[in-house]
Amino acid sequence: MPVKKAASEKRGSSAKSDDGSKDVDKYLATVPEPARSTLGTIRATIRSAVPPETTEGISYGIPTFKYNGGLVWFAAFSKHCSFFPGSLAVMAAFKNELKDCQTSKGTIRFPVDKPLSATLVNKLVKARIAENERRKRR
Repeated sequence: MPVKKAASEKRGSSAKSDDGSKDVDKYLATVPEPARSTLGTIRATIRSAVPPETTEGISYGIPTFKYNGGLVWFAAFSKHCSFFPGSLAVMAAFKNELKDCQTSKGTIRFPVDKPLSATLVNKLVKARIAENERRKRR
């Protein structure tokens, strides 16, 4: 399923500046292995779950997918990778499935060499799509 790359976006005053990277491919090129492959797997799983009008880009200096607003984010750090569902309600709804993951407010951390399960990422993304669609209808 094709995902559009976000065109250069104007940043609101609340957005943090990034490192100059404007697309996810450039971001991933800077990530050392094995985290690069791990994030590539996460990215592919997200792409397979989102509607075709979803856009991909960099927000807050990390890769993001946008569908009716911010959808999900992911990133690599020195000792772990993170997935950011963008919703405390979604994290709470999946708390049982997240019990073996290291979580904190709004963040799911996982080892640089072991992506979250595709099933879990798919469920989280689908829940966020539904949440954003409900919000848009209001």
